[in-house]
Amino acid sequence: MTAAIARVFAARSGARMLYRAPALSTAAASRHFTSIKPIYTADATATGGRNGRAVSSDKVLDVELTLPKALGGPGEAGKTNPEQLFAAGYSACFQGAMGLAASKLKVKLPETNTVRAVVHIGKDSTGGLGLSVELHVSAPGLDKETTQKVVDLAHTICPYSRATKNNVEVKLAVV
Repeated sequence: MTAAIARVFAARSGARMLYRAPALSTAAASRHFTSIKPIYTADATATGGRNGRAVSSDKVLDVELTLPKALGGPGEAGKTNPEQLFAAGYSACFQGAMGLAASKLKVKLPETNTVRAVVHIGKDSTGGLGLSVELHVSAPGLDKETTQKVVDLAHTICPYSRATKNNVEVKLAVV
C-alpha cells in the first residue's frame, strides 16, 4: 500500500496512521525467513481494498469484499470482509491445533468438536483500530476440565495464537 493510499484510508475510516512499513523490493520479498522454515505458503492478492476482491494465487479463494456498515461501508449482502476471513482461518487452525494438543495429552477429541471464532475490530487505547478475538470451543462428550486442558495447550501450539500473542487480546471459552 502506498503512503498516499494509506493516508486516504486513514482519513476515510477515522484511523490514525500508527506505523508505515517500508516497501520491500522484489529481491527482499523473495528472501528466506530467518524465524521459520516455510513448509507451506499461502498467496493471495487483494484489489480495491475493503470494497474490492481477494483472490488466492491458485484461484481456489475468490471473494468479493465489502466494508461492514458498522465501519461506515455499504456492508453489501453476499460479500465478506477481512475480519470474517480471519475468523474462519483462526477457528480452523485452532481446531487443528486442538487435535495435536489432544494427541499429546492422550485424549480422544470428539469428531463433533467445534471452534467458533468471533473477531472484533474497534478503537484501541491509542485511538487507532485494533482487533480482539473470542474462541468458543465445544467438545460434546468430553468433560469441561479436560477440554480446557486441550484448549490451553492448543493455544500454545496454534500458529494464529502464537502470531497474535501480546498483540491481539484472545479470550478462550469452553462451552
